[in-house]
Amino acid sequence: MRILLDENIPIDFAAELQGHEVYTVVGLGWSGVLNGELMRRARQCCDVFVTLDHNIEFQQNIPLLPFGVIIIRAVSNRMVHLLPLTSAVLLAVSTAEAGSLQKVGV
Repeated sequence: MRILLDENIPIDFAAELQGHEVYTVVGLGWSGVLNGELMRRARQCCDVFVTLDHNIEFQQNIPLLPFGVIIIRAVSNRMVHLLPLTSAVLLAVSTAEAGSLQKVGV
């Protein structure tokens, strides 16, 4: 799967998603791009978009997206809080479908 990590997720988290092509918003030079434009750009490079942005489900029409969206619910975006959720994220990635929304974490 081609995974795009939102800019609110540390780049180091990409290394935890082994077996997948992982891109980051920061790595693609898209930092600061608003969600609507980001979703348009993501159409070209991902099968799954992973974010910590809890509001994205209310701001975007997710069922119309050609990729799945995974929202990580964690205490913070620090690796110490994200690492325990790696297995849940990988499971969500494996079952993600276009237009789907999944939430993992607390």
